[in-house]
Amino acid sequence: MALAERVVAQALLLVMAASLQLSHAAVYKVGDSGGWTSIGNIDYKQWAATKTFQVGDIIHFEYNAQYHNVMRVTHPMYRACNATAPLATYTTGNDTITITTKGHHYFLCGVPGHCQAGQKVDINVLRTSETAPTPSPSGLSPPPSFPSVGIPAPSPSKATSLKASKGSFSKLGLAMAAFAVFVSGLH
Repeated sequence: MALAERVVAQALLLVMAASLQLSHAAVYKVGDSGGWTSIGNIDYKQWAATKTFQVGDIIHFEYNAQYHNVMRVTHPMYRACNATAPLATYTTGNDTITITTKGHHYFLCGVPGHCQAGQKVDINVLRTSETAPTPSPSGLSPPPSFPSVGIPAPSPSKATSLKASKGSFSKLGLAMAAFAVFVSGLH
């Protein structure tokens, strides 16, 4: 019976760790309500400039798969709108991509003429040194959960809200308390 209890305890720990990891991720729909399209003059460069992307964030491309696709490309391919050898191609019309590394992530529509018409986006995840706040004269810096001055925070309607994150932490705290009671009852 002790083995089964240990397995349950380990499973609960994994679930709690996963909940904590997910509570920090934001979901961004590329183009907001306009989605991923070549119609409507959506400025994807401006759209991306208003976001603060982080590792773990989810980029959601929503589009009509009959007319568009999403291709992940290199920087030279992005600049030239070259879709001949993409790093990855997505074609469902409802694609989600989790950002796993810092730096630039380039995407474009591979349908001829669409990239040239502006259907391309550069998702830039800033390196830690670029987002770190400058120390105050006292040598203390603000907690890392506060965004740096001059970098806009994601809009609550476009990304996971702080309120939702607080709810996740509250649930995590309750789960940890229940786990502690469960474990103490085993002895």
